[in-house]
Amino acid sequence: MALDPQERAHRTSAAWTAGPVYAAVRTLVRCLLWPYFRVRATGREHIPATGPVILAPVHRSNLDSFLLSPLTPRRLRALAKVSLFKVRPLAWFLASLGAFPVRRETADRESMRTARDLLSEGNLLLVFPEGTRHDGPRIAELFDGTAWLAAKAGARVVPVGVAGSGEAMPTGAKFPRRHSIRILVHPALEPPAADARRSVLREWTANLESSLQAALDEANATL
Repeated sequence: MALDPQERAHRTSAAWTAGPVYAAVRTLVRCLLWPYFRVRATGREHIPATGPVILAPVHRSNLDSFLLSPLTPRRLRALAKVSLFKVRPLAWFLASLGAFPVRRETADRESMRTARDLLSEGNLLLVFPEGTRHDGPRIAELFDGTAWLAAKAGARVVPVGVAGSGEAMPTGAKFPRRHSIRILVHPALEPPAADARRSVLREWTANLESSLQAALDEANATL
């Protein structure tokens, strides 16, 4: 019986080969992409070494997720649309890197359940609180999804400002161009209580938005 993409990704990510693949890619990013984009990162010590953690960066470019991997020796997990997992070699590679497929037609419900499961296993999960990519120096209005996920999983949330990636590879660009990039990691935010009311989640989200804006402002100031 053929395995569905999620079960296949789960097995691949748990295989012994996943660790070396992820380490190799992270090394390539650190040794090739970081020098090319003249990346300077500060605040890496704020990423907890253990336990469930949400890495919450601003999102200005498709480069963002790749450039963040050298910030920590921990393996970054992330969610990706299931269509990327249709080609077996690519599916194996993505799953080895820690990506997990979600179906577009049930993306919101399924992604939240999958993300919560990954965090319950003590993983470091990459979540873009703004949702999609945005342009400009201002943080887009955040919804309460990150707050809900942090509360239910008991995960600390680490705000990350990324400046310059939008200029290096703006929306619609097929290839990146050389441009300095700055990454600034703020101290982790403690999660809301698991039974927090919506008003508390909204207040917590406003605090995350302020932290993200401060991190982005500081990163932009050092470009």
